[in-house]
Amino acid sequence: MTVIETSGLTKEYGSLTAVDDLDLTVDDGEVFGFLGPNGAGKSTTINMLLDFTRPTAGSATVLGHDAQADADAISPCVGVLPEGFDVYPRLSGRRHIEFAAKTKGADDDPAEILERVGLDPDDAERPAGDFSKGMRQRLATGMALVGDPDLLIMDEPSTGLDSHGIREMQALVRNEAERGTTVFFSSHILEHVEAVCDRVGVLNDGELVAIDTIDGLREDLGGGATMTVSLANAAERAREHVTPLEGVADVAASGRTLECTITDPGAKATVVTELVDSGATIRDLRIEEVSLESLFTALTNGEGAADGADAGSGTTDGTVPGTETGVAR
Repeated sequence: MTVIETSGLTKEYGSLTAVDDLDLTVDDGEVFGFLGPNGAGKSTTINMLLDFTRPTAGSATVLGHDAQADADAISPCVGVLPEGFDVYPRLSGRRHIEFAAKTKGADDDPAEILERVGLDPDDAERPAGDFSKGMRQRLATGMALVGDPDLLIMDEPSTGLDSHGIREMQALVRNEAERGTTVFFSSHILEHVEAVCDRVGVLNDGELVAIDTIDGLREDLGGGATMTVSLANAAERAREHVTPLEGVADVAASGRTLECTITDPGAKATVVTELVDSGATIRDLRIEEVSLESLFTALTNGEGAADGADAGSGTTDGTVPGTETGVAR
């Protein structure tokens, strides 16, 4: 089943085109990363999927329903963790979940939801104003999970989190995917995307410039891995056996070290097998994949490339004033 599908989806604000002719498909059970620099149009796209703003042209369907004509049918089946969410400082963790359940007409057990997002019974009774940033993020995610949604939409879920908080968020996303929930999240924090996504779509200046698995992007952009092999014997003789292999390029030998550029992931095992069969003894092996940051830089002309190392950045992405999504639902 196709969970999200857009066709020619476009949003213009006067002379500014925030989203330009977007064709996108997200399948059931997928963890899909919507990647792009700040201002690329990611939040605007999410706002159109949720009918918070209307497209200028094109169409979108969510869970088989038209995103604009059938918004009331979509809403109970979708959980949303918006960018820039906030909690009610005086309400306890439990009261937040109860509020979300009442709003959605759901009968979820607040204790179960809080445990699911890593908050303990003591946290359930504490005012949310006393929570850390990471705890607030987990609480807001818990509110989004009320009603057991088929689709979880997360807009910049790692903004403001430290490295520990990001790891917790990654684990939560993986757990929800294992439960069968389709997860769609936008992010400019590259390591988060690389850690949890089945596929990614890269948006730049409102246009979808790539959509694939990360390995697929590496292959399409010619971004191979570097494989360094330390041998017990001279590398020059081993080089003769490796150079002709398909999926291997730029083989260099220096002393007892062999360095190869791998253009096909399947060639890594072939290199090892060929070396062993030729009588070489492998002492050490190191593989360095082309980073997602390098791919991102190539796809976006360098825009926002440094964001991958900045988990604390919280710049708003492409959201026109008055269209922010508010608290988690």
